[in-house]
Amino acid sequence: MKIKADSMHNESSTKQQKTISLAITGASGAQYGIRLLEVLLAQGHRVYLMVSKAAHIVIATETEHKFPGQAAQLEAYLLEKFQAQEGQLKVFGKEDWMSPVASGSGAPSQMVVCPCSTGSLSAIATGASNNLIERAADVALKERRQLILVPREAPFSEIHLEHMLKLTRMGAVIIPASPGFYHQPKTIDDLIDFVVARILNQLGIEQDLLAKWGE
Repeated sequence: MKIKADSMHNESSTKQQKTISLAITGASGAQYGIRLLEVLLAQGHRVYLMVSKAAHIVIATETEHKFPGQAAQLEAYLLEKFQAQEGQLKVFGKEDWMSPVASGSGAPSQMVVCPCSTGSLSAIATGASNNLIERAADVALKERRQLILVPREAPFSEIHLEHMLKLTRMGAVIIPASPGFYHQPKTIDDLIDFVVARILNQLGIEQDLLAKWGE
């Protein structure tokens, strides 16, 4: 499903634009992260994007997207795909340690890992920082900035639950990739948009993908 890109671009100039760090890791559910990216760009927000090696494999398996392996080529591909403005999207490689997201002095105040694999969940919970995604999440935690994690796994083991509890206590927000059905979804896109809408609500970004409860 396509969002109302033209109308959102027209409205974007009247809204406060944000810079969001977005990481897509190797859990099933890459559609959530890609859809979130599409909506953020359509609204005129700036996105610092990181895509793990495992995520490239999942994206090739689950979607029709053909993500280039190199950051510069991926950036060009996505800018064209989503008709974003030059400079609105920046893609960083896994060892781009000089990127803004690697330091508290340069990182945005909000970060989303969507979907978040259980391996990434573990690394973030223990402060591993073995790649840029893990480091960026570590920066968000240490700087007391907003970190949203969207795990997609079933069932959860005790280890997974302990990591989520630990991260919640550190201030992260856990949004499981489990869409609701009270809005009577008709398509898979409706289910994807349910989760994306909940993420946008947490980010404080207006959205019309899902009506607010009671409206």
